[in-house]
Amino acid sequence: MMRRTTQFVLSMVATAIALSSSVTYAEEQEDGINIGGAVRVNYAYKEYDEASKNKGGDFTFDIAAIKFDGKLGDWGLAAEYRFTSSTDFIKYGYGFYDIDPQWQLQLGITKVPFGNREFISNSFWFGLPYYLGFEDDHDMGVKAVYENNGWHTDLAFFKNAEYGPTENKRYATDLYTGVIAASGIEYHNEETNQFNLRQTYTAEYEGGSTTLGGSVQYGQIYNSKTGNNGDRYAVALHLDSSYQGWNLQLQAMQYEYDAADAVDANKIAVSVVSWQYEIATKGQVYSVNLAKSFPTNWGSYKIYNDFGLMTPDVADSDYDDSLQNVTGVAFAAGPTYTMFDVILGKNMTFSTANNDHVGLPENGDDWDLRVNVNFGYYF
Repeated sequence: MMRRTTQFVLSMVATAIALSSSVTYAEEQEDGINIGGAVRVNYAYKEYDEASKNKGGDFTFDIAAIKFDGKLGDWGLAAEYRFTSSTDFIKYGYGFYDIDPQWQLQLGITKVPFGNREFISNSFWFGLPYYLGFEDDHDMGVKAVYENNGWHTDLAFFKNAEYGPTENKRYATDLYTGVIAASGIEYHNEETNQFNLRQTYTAEYEGGSTTLGGSVQYGQIYNSKTGNNGDRYAVALHLDSSYQGWNLQLQAMQYEYDAADAVDANKIAVSVVSWQYEIATKGQVYSVNLAKSFPTNWGSYKIYNDFGLMTPDVADSDYDDSLQNVTGVAFAAGPTYTMFDVILGKNMTFSTANNDHVGLPENGDDWDLRVNVNFGYYF
């Protein structure tokens, strides 16, 4: 338990920082390939863990990240690689080409266009969709991006995940091949041949803007033991609205994993950040996030509350809802960014003592609490 939660803490998001310009043929250009990165440390306290309580929590190294970003002419590069105390992995890495001012083509490990355009969360802990594979995911494929007069379209095809299905060291959640200790089931599933379409429209007004959109995802599930293919899909409606420092995020989604030759059709295995667990194969997920930002003479800070609910929709009536609520505050000052989060979880992986899954039958009937503070320096 300590190992997986510590490794999870080593996973979260780093802020992109752009740097300088370059000189080509003795002529100064606005574009260029920039190098940036981050170094972060983390404090974690788990109220439901006796060792954590007795020690007053743990203060650990989080990540060191290196980032390349920029362009030369119409061609560009974006990549980020992360190092933790126990492993290392790529977050994203792709080349892109600006076809014209409206269209861009991306090839490589690029962000899956599903759900809210940025994140469906404000906190270091991410929203509940992240733990199911539907927030800030990055896979191997090709994506076309169109933007004009408030309209934004993403069309993408992903051949497979960024790592193989037996690998659990990864930034975001994907299907997993291997044994899950909690159930003893050996899974043989991997993601392949995935299509995504996301359409949004942003209306700007005095004091803010509102983005409305919808997302569709469809792909196959290959069974490496039998050679047969199942399929999977997800759909979502989402809103991201800001006004005078306030921000409201709403999202409703449904997903289903229909694996071929499944041992148990009600659940499937996924992995993220050196851990693996089971989730319900079908369900609905609802996210409601509210935040308020305040400028100061030293930077800014933001207070927020992110709430997520997952309702399983499988044949087994014993499967229970999973819930996660994160209340926090984030401080930005110069090159530093600090997030202080209070996480409440119920029947939820990584934030409960006895329920290392999402949407499966609950052990007990309690909310568990943990506190997380992440300190980051970005350059």
